[in-house]
Amino acid sequence: MKKTLIGTGLAAALVLAGCAQPPAATPETTAGGTSSPAAGASEFQACMVSDEGGFDDRSFNETSYKGMMDAVESLGIQYRELQSDTVSDYAGNVQRMVDAGCNIIVTVGFALGDATLASAEANPDIDYAIVDFSYTDDSGANVAPDNVRGLTFNTAQPSFLAGYLAASISESGVVGTYGGAPYPTVTIFMDGYAQGVEHYNSVKGADVRVVGYDRATGNGSFIPNNSFSDVAGAKQIATSLVAQGADVILPVAGPASEGGLQVAQESNGQVSSMWVDSDGFVQMPQYGAVIPTSVGKAMDVAVEEAITASLNDEFSNDIYVGTFDNEGVYLAPFHDFDSKISAETKAEIDQLKADIISGAVTVES
Repeated sequence: MKKTLIGTGLAAALVLAGCAQPPAATPETTAGGTSSPAAGASEFQACMVSDEGGFDDRSFNETSYKGMMDAVESLGIQYRELQSDTVSDYAGNVQRMVDAGCNIIVTVGFALGDATLASAEANPDIDYAIVDFSYTDDSGANVAPDNVRGLTFNTAQPSFLAGYLAASISESGVVGTYGGAPYPTVTIFMDGYAQGVEHYNSVKGADVRVVGYDRATGNGSFIPNNSFSDVAGAKQIATSLVAQGADVILPVAGPASEGGLQVAQESNGQVSSMWVDSDGFVQMPQYGAVIPTSVGKAMDVAVEEAITASLNDEFSNDIYVGTFDNEGVYLAPFHDFDSKISAETKAEIDQLKADIISGAVTVES
């Protein structure tokens, strides 16, 4: 079941117990709650606007949504949600949350950057948090308004480990990756993945190739319409990578990444495909047998912390960066592939993680 009523022209859906209800002119319902909610919680509204793909995308929208629901349960606050189907929905959906009297509006995805900033500048008394985006100048300095916090994740770090793992289990000597769109929040995965393969080649004297992405130029394979919901388009790209010899794939395309899983599943054990943003083995159990690991980010924790800070009047525009060191990113367990990965490779991956945290190994992106 979709977690919200959606559609252009609809008012923000007031949600109770996970099911969409008709919006009320004056919201009165508190969703979730604790035995001792924070002061003012019963009147506080946390609101979320999704990117395309919706709140049940088994990826970044769904994980971010979990963060809001965790905050609802722990803090006893009200909440609203709106799902975006297309780019044209973004600004209108954010404005509907403003009109609904939200105290904090969480937007999910790089593509909502412009709509979020415009709304935040027009409404300085509302807090905004945006997942997978931050506002910086050419020097990298934070230029976000005081009421906007970017929630970002250094996914190049776990992607580096994923690339190292992919190179270690590849039998063809070719691995691949593709993205939903050439956004920085997509290519950061691909950068890390390619660097992990390069590191494997360096320490092992191997020559595993990466197809689908050229780290030097930033050119790569992306879904032609830049859609994160085009499973068929993603499947075509994955098929092309396999035709070039790839037998381990890292799709970075949100729910469209299922196209890569389909290609792997149909390969009769010849191809495997990873997942990103969440643990694909858990989220997509029907494909568990073809998922060696996943590159995840703890968006739920970052979202819950931003909402809690807003409620407690502790909100700031400091950019959150999820890393290995603060457990904001992770490489998921190997699950069904555990017995297929050597003890040596596991130990090397553990050491690489420690070296990334210590700075002994630098992952650039």
